[in-house]
Amino acid sequence: MVTGPFINGAAVLIGGLLGALLGSKLPERLRVTMPSIFGLASLGIGVLLIVKCANLPVMVLSTLLGTIIGELCYMERGINAVAGKARSLLDKGGKNGGHDAFIQNFVAILILFCASGTGVFGAMQEGMTGDPTILIAKSFLDFFTAMIFATTLGVAVAFIAFPLVAIQLTLAWCAAIILPLTTPAMMADFTAVGGVLLLATGLRICGIKMFPVVNMLPALIISMPISALWMHFFGG
Repeated sequence: MVTGPFINGAAVLIGGLLGALLGSKLPERLRVTMPSIFGLASLGIGVLLIVKCANLPVMVLSTLLGTIIGELCYMERGINAVAGKARSLLDKGGKNGGHDAFIQNFVAILILFCASGTGVFGAMQEGMTGDPTILIAKSFLDFFTAMIFATTLGVAVAFIAFPLVAIQLTLAWCAAIILPLTTPAMMADFTAVGGVLLLATGLRICGIKMFPVVNMLPALIISMPISALWMHFFGG
C-alpha cells in the first residue's frame, strides 16, 4: 500500500490549517524568503536523482522528445484553461477585486500542489518502487508552502489536500501496473528524467528560469520505452 500521497495530503491539510490560524502573525520576511528555499531544495533533490542515470542519451532524448510532445499538445495551456474555468465557477459571487485576487492565487496554489512535476514523478516512483522518499520530501515543502499561502488565503488551502491525494493515488496505482514490465536500467533512466523535471521545477520556483514543467511531463512516460529500445539496440 502506498503511503506518500497520504503523507503529502496530511502535510497540506495541517499546513493550511496552521497558516489559517496564524494569519498575519507569520513574519513577512519569512513569507518572502521561504519560496526560494523550496526551490533550492527541489534543485538538490533533482541533482541527487540525475546521478542515478543508467544511459545519458536516454535521459537527454526523453527530455527533448517529451517536451516537444507536451508543447505540441499545449499541455500547460490546457491546464491553465481548466484552471480558468474553475476560477470562473468560483468567481460567480461577484467582481470584487479582493475576491478576484483570492481566486487567482487559490487556482495557482491548486496547480502547484496537484500538477507539479515533483508530485507526478513522486507518485509514479512510489507506485513502481514502493519508495515514498520523493513525496515525503515534497510533503515538507508543501507543509510550509500551504502554511504561508493560508496566512492570506485562509482555510481553503487546506482543502486542496483532498484532490491532491486522489490524483497521486491514481498515478501510483497506474504506475504499479507498469512495474512487471520494467528493468533496473529503465527505472534508473526514469528516475534521472524525474530529476531533470525537479531541476526545472526548482529553477522556476526560484524565479531563475520559467521552464514549462507541465509540458515536460510526457518525458516521464516515454523515458522507459526509450530506455528499453536503447538497451535492446545499444546495450550490452
